[in-house]
Amino acid sequence: MAGNLIELSDASFDETVHKATEPVLVDFWAPWCGPCRMLAPIIEQIADEFAGKAKVCKLNTDDARDTAVEFGISAIPTVILFKDGQIQKKWVGLTSKKDISEAINKLL
Repeated sequence: MAGNLIELSDASFDETVHKATEPVLVDFWAPWCGPCRMLAPIIEQIADEFAGKAKVCKLNTDDARDTAVEFGISAIPTVILFKDGQIQKKWVGLTSKKDISEAINKLL
């Protein structure tokens, strides 16, 4: 994981996402997913740019099935932006850095 990225698990999800005071971006991905690998560098750039302002996390859906099911993740990559534990925005499939950054900025 890059320096500012947080790796989530079923166990750490609630504490990291729902109890956060800052916006939290979660990338639901899996190692075998080609588009997920294409999105990974964008997520890493966003993590660096928003360090100290927002949390940027990755959740491997193969390892954290309970959380993936809870949020109805049926296609990956899915990226969900949370604020105060609530879903603010959700993207399914490849998404541009600009779209994600603009959505985070609106919550800051």
